[in-house]
Amino acid sequence: MNIRVIGIVGAGQMGRGIAQVAIQSGYQVILFDAFEKALSGGAEFIKGQLSRGVEKNKWSKEDAAKAESLLKTSAQMADLKDCDIVIEAATERRELKFDIFRNLDSVVKAGAILASNTSSISITEIAAQTKRPELVAGMHFMNPVPVMKLVEGIKGLETSTETFETVRALAEKMGKTFVAAQDYPGFAVNRILMPMINEAFYALYEGVATAKDIDVAMKLGTNQPMGPLELADFIGLDTCLAIMDVLHTGLSDTKYRPCPLLKQYVAAGRFGRKNKKGVYLYE
Repeated sequence: MNIRVIGIVGAGQMGRGIAQVAIQSGYQVILFDAFEKALSGGAEFIKGQLSRGVEKNKWSKEDAAKAESLLKTSAQMADLKDCDIVIEAATERRELKFDIFRNLDSVVKAGAILASNTSSISITEIAAQTKRPELVAGMHFMNPVPVMKLVEGIKGLETSTETFETVRALAEKMGKTFVAAQDYPGFAVNRILMPMINEAFYALYEGVATAKDIDVAMKLGTNQPMGPLELADFIGLDTCLAIMDVLHTGLSDTKYRPCPLLKQYVAAGRFGRKNKKGVYLYE
């Protein structure tokens, strides 16, 4: 399929990152968010990132201006109607995503691909909310999108080979490495990553070591750039808990039971860097 115009649902951390990479790859982008504050904030963040790249000689002023000209924003989902592909990057909540895909299916032109950036929710179930399940696929970008090279592709039960190869080609044109994962809870990355983060919470919960020492031990002992608790704060503790709930429910195995301490942090509103308090406190 020939992709020219990309719609993105959600102007938060992931959506704005995908939008930036897409416009820098030469695609026209319509960034949609129902909340005007999030939409304007996302657009300003992208412009700021493009300007900083010029200052650091990562790209030219002309390249930044060209990329910026390819970005449009809208608070009306109907403006996505002529997109060739729409990538949903909303909060990791099953019913929210189901509702978004039902609405996209009724708005976006026939033949367009609907993709989800979900990090754990079944693509088959998401696709079942539409009348075009063969045109629905998973495109799981990593955070921060402009820096991280991976896109995890997920093929639902009804996803066509043409659709899957189109999202693969799109990811590769954006400069990403594309890996295919089966449509199982957590896919490949979070099936491995989130239990590690959850176990780090258990270690903290049981007093094995302090949060700082757990993170230092994992960074220096396993050569990870961030410790698991630091990474959890970066991802968002609410997102980590949501993914662990998907794993626990979907796989029915007690080894995926969310740590009580993780649940307690989320209940207390400690979501991580996004609201400046998680395992650690941020200024």
